[in-house]
Amino acid sequence: MQEISLRYRINACKYIFVYTAFLCFFSLFLSSIVYARVTVSRRSAIVEVVEKVGPAVVNINTEEIVQQRPNPFYGFGDPFFDEFFNAFRPPRNFRRQSLGSGVSINSSGYILTNEHVISRASSITVTLSDKREFSAKLIGADSKTDIAVIKIDTKEPLPFIEMGKSDDLLIGETVIAIGNPFGLSQTVTTGIISALNRHIKAGGNKVFTDFIQLDASINPGNSGGPLLNIKGELIGINTAIFQKGEGIGFAIPINKAKRIVDDLISYGEVHQGWIGIFVQHLTPELTKFFGISELKGVLVSKVFKDSPAEKAGLLNGDIILEIDEQDITSLDNYQDQISSYTAGDQVTINFIRNKKKKKVKLITTPIPENRAEELAKSWLGMHVDEITDHLISKYNIFTSNGVVITRLNPDSAASKIGILAGDVIRQINKQTIRRISDFRKAIIEAMKRKSVLFLVQRGRYGYYVTIEP
Repeated sequence: MQEISLRYRINACKYIFVYTAFLCFFSLFLSSIVYARVTVSRRSAIVEVVEKVGPAVVNINTEEIVQQRPNPFYGFGDPFFDEFFNAFRPPRNFRRQSLGSGVSINSSGYILTNEHVISRASSITVTLSDKREFSAKLIGADSKTDIAVIKIDTKEPLPFIEMGKSDDLLIGETVIAIGNPFGLSQTVTTGIISALNRHIKAGGNKVFTDFIQLDASINPGNSGGPLLNIKGELIGINTAIFQKGEGIGFAIPINKAKRIVDDLISYGEVHQGWIGIFVQHLTPELTKFFGISELKGVLVSKVFKDSPAEKAGLLNGDIILEIDEQDITSLDNYQDQISSYTAGDQVTINFIRNKKKKKVKLITTPIPENRAEELAKSWLGMHVDEITDHLISKYNIFTSNGVVITRLNPDSAASKIGILAGDVIRQINKQTIRRISDFRKAIIEAMKRKSVLFLVQRGRYGYYVTIEP
């Protein structure tokens, strides 16, 4: 009996051991399954996007050299003291640094960022996500759209993000912003698209158009970084230009950036698209005259010969209501919309003629340089010529550099602010004008803006004037 009892106890212990081992193994098995499920659930779409795109986001450090003249009499406002100390006290150089972000858009080292990140920079340093540093060169920049392209040279191909599209964005969809706010590398914020087609006023009376508004944090240093959708597609370029509101960010739609980037890489500048018309505000009187029930749109006041607009069939007196399905509500709205096109873009214009709605399609062209003087006559109301001995004698001119205004339309903006025949244009938007060829290039560049700054010389004296045509 004792042997049987002992054997029974031994067998029972074996069963208990095996059962306990099984329970332990089963518990570990279940734990591994639960842990695996927890791990999988934590790898959200946002985590996967950041891992995929993060290596293509870069830090941009710029350095600007600023010259300042020490002047103990600064603030007295006496031109004598200013001139005296400018002559005898050499300027001192100060270095100013700033930070921003960028995104690699191809394997060859081209990086997309904001123009305000690299403007006035004497040197640009790019730091990759793996901490490697490179000196970068500026390929091209456009202040009107706040887009710039820089390039670094590497032996190995760079990780990059292909540009997506922004014409199908949804208000309320999730977006992801990556950048380097305040120099803190690889910071990720998320949010939703709050609004589309926002117009934002920035410093220096600049107005940026067609922005994406989002509630993800966009702080200094985020500028130039990518805005991504939940699929990891590049849909915009973040820009920190609006500092008055917390929790509000803005981004440039990638469709708008694409056109600019192609021109910057190909030419180093933007070749603005030209359709060949001038337009004016619609007043209540004009609306009544043309039999329009609603005060919206702009009136075509001039169609240039052999321009895309003339070839498409637009005429003086047509009222433009829409451009590419975007409502045209004012002259400013029209200028903002048309300035977003580069040469070669197709544009669809909906308009009214004789109370009937019509539509035309045209292809924009570069602004022709050989028509700059004609554009100046129509746009600014001024006729100019090279400075000759005859004109020097006629108008008592004291310089041989610049172009002389020989005639003004009496109702032009230039005439109304006091410019006279015989005045010499020395600068246009700070660009030096020595001869008529300089004038032509400067006028074409100036047509991208809503106002033009002139340095005009009359006799021995010069003065600045701003004309808003």
